[in-house]
Amino acid sequence: MKEARMILDRDYRIGEVDRRIYGSFLEHLGRAIYTGIYEPGHPLADEQGFRLDVLGLVRKLGVPIVRWPGGNFVSGYNWEDGVGPREGRPKRLDMAWFSTESNAVGIHEFCDWAKKADSSVMMAINLGTRGVDAARNIVEYCNHPGGSYWSDLRRQNGAQEPFGVKLWCLGNEMDGPWQIGHKTAQEYARVASEAGKVMKWIDPSIELVACGSSSLTMPTFGDWERTVLEEAYDTVDYVSLHQYYGNAAGDTPTFLAQSVNMDAFIRSVVSICDAVQGKKHGKKQINLSFDEWNVWYHSNGRDQKYYDSRVWREAPPLLEDDYTFEDALLVGSMLITLLRHADRVKVACMAQLVNVIAPIMTRAGGGAWCQTIFYPFMHASRYGRGTALLPVLKSPAYETKELGAVPCVDAVAVENEGGGVTVFAVNKDLHEDIALSLDLRAFENLRVAEHIVLHHDDVGAKNTLENPDAVAPVRGAGGAMEGGRLTVKLGNLSWNVIRLEKEA
Repeated sequence: MKEARMILDRDYRIGEVDRRIYGSFLEHLGRAIYTGIYEPGHPLADEQGFRLDVLGLVRKLGVPIVRWPGGNFVSGYNWEDGVGPREGRPKRLDMAWFSTESNAVGIHEFCDWAKKADSSVMMAINLGTRGVDAARNIVEYCNHPGGSYWSDLRRQNGAQEPFGVKLWCLGNEMDGPWQIGHKTAQEYARVASEAGKVMKWIDPSIELVACGSSSLTMPTFGDWERTVLEEAYDTVDYVSLHQYYGNAAGDTPTFLAQSVNMDAFIRSVVSICDAVQGKKHGKKQINLSFDEWNVWYHSNGRDQKYYDSRVWREAPPLLEDDYTFEDALLVGSMLITLLRHADRVKVACMAQLVNVIAPIMTRAGGGAWCQTIFYPFMHASRYGRGTALLPVLKSPAYETKELGAVPCVDAVAVENEGGGVTVFAVNKDLHEDIALSLDLRAFENLRVAEHIVLHHDDVGAKNTLENPDAVAPVRGAGGAMEGGRLTVKLGNLSWNVIRLEKEA
């Protein structure tokens, strides 16, 4: 059996884990909203039409914040269409996804849903077709107590108290030619800076996320972030990152290594943020909002046929990736990567939450189930709260076509409240188990509380409504502490959670 070694010390810290890194995303796209979270007439719908089965699964994930309403959708969205009596709300053609938007779910409904989900709203504003005026108005509508036009309209529409939205995205992917209202870096930087300025004038307590480049592979990447931050440094608090990975080539070793690429992406953006801070002699540190991340590729070919047809359906089934076991392994490594950068990544949103490239799937009029990627996210959200520790990790490596030699073991640890430690580890070796030796002598009186394992012999295995537990976590062998050391077997191709608690 191969061997790996990990040394942990509570004095070697990465930083506090911001609970918002376990956020998610719901866009008015496909069936994310309609027949996803909202389906009046469903046997499990509540009085507002929200599916109780979905709410239960969202609460199980422990999602503290949900980005809404987009995404590409927001760049053509008039937020006023979604307030007031439903019978008076217009239907609009959504040019982002060539669909028809009913506006049955707007600000009031979504804020109500977020409360029921034990979550809060990360709201995006339209900087594609709109700008500064609409930006100030929506903050006044959502957050001002009363006594002004927009705040009194909110009260008239049924919400006496402000929604208190504290985190705002200044547009979405504005460097992408696919975006409605696509802009150059300088064009976007000016409107984002001015919109953000007046938004904070109305509510100084809010935080703002500036659009970074749409992905690491965009030709604009790097120069875009620098240009935007040089203009908007004094206004914004975070810069966004978006990145998706796929395995269309069927190369599992390279696919599972993409967390290395994600790690490099984060380090590059941190460098740009710090360079701008230094150039401006600034005291404010710009942190990161990785507000779109996931695996996405399974549905691409099918979806293109819909876009080409231009039939403008309401809530068509789009981006409905059926996730495999190997997808769950990469999601686990992506979560580990986020924790490894907990000092700078303060917000992150798995894209998305229900039906659209999502951990939760529903059938219209029927049941809901958890996809394979549900479990690593749930485990990290549940047990990855506290202080991220900086491990010394030595692991055997394997060769990939694109990224060279990559460690077989990807791992990080979090010191939890109460003095316990949780280790998250992925063994990416296709064939061999690995004995992971944990040196925990810096911690006193720890015992193994639980070892959770996610594994399947078939990397293509999926969960379905008919077979929802095809890929599901099981109890691992764990082990016993001896002299502050623990050796745990990481099965080949497995996600592992080793929970260590202080003995009474």
